[in-house]
Amino acid sequence: MRRAILAAFTLITIVAFGGGLAHGQTYPNKPITMVVPYAAGGTAEVLGRILAQQLGDVLGQSIVVEIKAGAGSMIGAEYVAKIAKPDGYTILFTGNPIAINVALMNLSFDPVKDLAPVAGIAAFPSILVTSATSPYMTLADVIKASKTTHLTFGSSGPGTHSHMSGELVKAMSHFDMTHVPYKGSGPVYPDLIAGRISVLFDTSASAIGFINGGKVRALGITSKERSKATPNIPTIAEQGVPGFEALTWFGVFVPSSTPPAIVTHLERAIYKVVQSPAFASRLDQWAGLPLPAEPTAAGFGRFYRNEVQDWEKLVRDGKVKRLD
Repeated sequence: MRRAILAAFTLITIVAFGGGLAHGQTYPNKPITMVVPYAAGGTAEVLGRILAQQLGDVLGQSIVVEIKAGAGSMIGAEYVAKIAKPDGYTILFTGNPIAINVALMNLSFDPVKDLAPVAGIAAFPSILVTSATSPYMTLADVIKASKTTHLTFGSSGPGTHSHMSGELVKAMSHFDMTHVPYKGSGPVYPDLIAGRISVLFDTSASAIGFINGGKVRALGITSKERSKATPNIPTIAEQGVPGFEALTWFGVFVPSSTPPAIVTHLERAIYKVVQSPAFASRLDQWAGLPLPAEPTAAGFGRFYRNEVQDWEKLVRDGKVKRLD
């Protein structure tokens, strides 16, 4: 009897622990859904589709991009955190708002607890743009006009980096503009080009195409130094806002209870894509930068938690106001 019990216990142990390992080894065995919580046409959607295609090649499975925009990217993020199965077949591709909105909003979920960081993808400066037909040629022109004109700035949604870049430059330059949120930066451009919106801070990855197409004019870039990809665009810092720097980053998350073996498998596959010459070449064209985090899920996790703490401090110090 004792021998039978031991044998049964051994079998249970193999199933419980070996099964998890086997699942990790066979993953993925069906298509993966990548949730992008922004509207079509913006940086997140464009970069997400590039990542999905190349990651699918590495994993040997197709990755379907699903747009779930709204609430400054929180609708899609909450879907992955609270509704999606934690099996590795639904992943979230998102950016700064997943850190910013922890400090700025009363959320119905806790991104820090409900999501697990998998891998950082890239960081981009934003470019302050206006319509090619607008009278503004520099940031100084915008600030001067704000004294006599009601100015507006569009964003990809409340709590997004395009929103916060506008709020920070307003606070540091002591002028005012009215925030007009959209469901992603792509939908802002028709109104911006037509002059219905005064300016927009958009990531370099999507702004450069509109700039090169002659539809919008660049007024400044939010990187610490001028970008090699856009050397003629002056920094915001050199235009009378010393120390100004703001980067938009993107990364991949999964539900927090996703098995570690699957997280590791995804992490390794994603970094294989990010470190490839083809992906690096695309980032160079868009003035992209490697994410300042160690190339591990743990390293990206530390980076993410530090970002949350930085935004919480900005709120405590009164430099940024909560949105609720």
